[in-house]
Amino acid sequence: MFEKILIANRGEIALRIHRACKEMGISTVAVHSEADAGAMWVRLADESVCIGPRSAAKSYLNIPSIIAAAEITGAQAIHPGYGFLSENARFAEIVTAHGFTFIGPKAEHILMMGDKITAKQAVRDAGIPVVPGSDGAVTTEEEAFAAAKEIGFPVLIKAAAGGGGRGMKVAETVDDLAEAVSTARAEARASFGDDAVYMERYLQTPRHIEIQVIADSFGNVCHLGERDCSLQRRHQKVLEEAPSPVIDAAGRAKIGKVVVDAIKAIGYLGVGTIEFLYENGEFFFIEMNTRLQVEHPITEAITGIDLVREQIRIAAGLPLSFKQEDIVFEGHAIECRINAENPKTFAPSPGLVTDFHAPGGLGVRLDSALYAGYTIPPDYDSLVGKLIVHGRDREECLARLNRCLGEMVVGGIETSIPLFQELIHQPDIISGTYDIHWLERWMKSQAEASA
Repeated sequence: MFEKILIANRGEIALRIHRACKEMGISTVAVHSEADAGAMWVRLADESVCIGPRSAAKSYLNIPSIIAAAEITGAQAIHPGYGFLSENARFAEIVTAHGFTFIGPKAEHILMMGDKITAKQAVRDAGIPVVPGSDGAVTTEEEAFAAAKEIGFPVLIKAAAGGGGRGMKVAETVDDLAEAVSTARAEARASFGDDAVYMERYLQTPRHIEIQVIADSFGNVCHLGERDCSLQRRHQKVLEEAPSPVIDAAGRAKIGKVVVDAIKAIGYLGVGTIEFLYENGEFFFIEMNTRLQVEHPITEAITGIDLVREQIRIAAGLPLSFKQEDIVFEGHAIECRINAENPKTFAPSPGLVTDFHAPGGLGVRLDSALYAGYTIPPDYDSLVGKLIVHGRDREECLARLNRCLGEMVVGGIETSIPLFQELIHQPDIISGTYDIHWLERWMKSQAEASA
């Protein structure tokens, strides 16, 4: 087992990894920008190294500085968390080339799944159902019209190297197609340096269902059930729950086996998430995330399995500490992403946290690096915490979440807490009958009502 791990990330995920390491008796090294010198994960780590100025490009994305920090502190492994360099195949290769262990999948799989076209081809070959669409990139207007005619309108144009909703456009009719493709390609080029796009059927009322998988170097692969991430704004997840209100045990076992068989077929190593659109009882692959997910705590809540601990064990060459038959799904869990932003306009709200109180009690977890007196810098993502609640069933879980949202205090800045306080009282949320378009429809109706 490793004696020292460098955590190449910031915020709540850096603190989450630190906690898993300390429980395993592993020393931690925190890297940080000048803006994060006083952050909680830096203060709690055994060692810390400043790797650059506040700009992420010059600090958290600065590979030479991160490698140098690992060398001078004597770290044996590097955990990238999520975001930043976590899905950078070149970073994984550089880490390994310098004699450190990359706590994540093989670089070849990061590369394979990082391109949406090759990912779709790989999983289709491995037996995972995909959304009907173009066989590859559409590079000309003629190819786009031919593909759309075969798929049928409406169609979704997506950046091959994309993510987070960038480079994604819908063409409702043939008249919309040329402009949608052109706009998607321009956004893809600006965001990812690659203007390749492909096309898929645009599903009308799908849910976003993802399956958590984990694989060791001994050929053991397990799935840890599904998470429902359908409550989204601009293709960004807002609230997640596990299990999904619309998947039963038989459906879970069926899709779980399909995913496990595919993961075995490609020889994947570590944790990963296969994301699907789910409509009318059918699953359609959209992408694979080759890293830990923001929403991993709800899977931990219903399974009792520490995913970060298992990541570290796998990277150290140890087998999974459980088998598929050992996994029992208990109760229901929901996660709310607490962002430092205006709950109505979603404008960022960085600044000094004057007051802070975390909710507590049975089945309550708050993953956050906030504290009273901490100044949230304006340079990074607005996510400042994740409120996770677990109950014996969904009804108890929602009641507990309602209580916790009323108990949580973050003073001095605006947060998304009031948004969740409204959402959890909506009939469609209470019944679980929402899809990936529900939140934007609801927000539009709220805006029109108050106009």
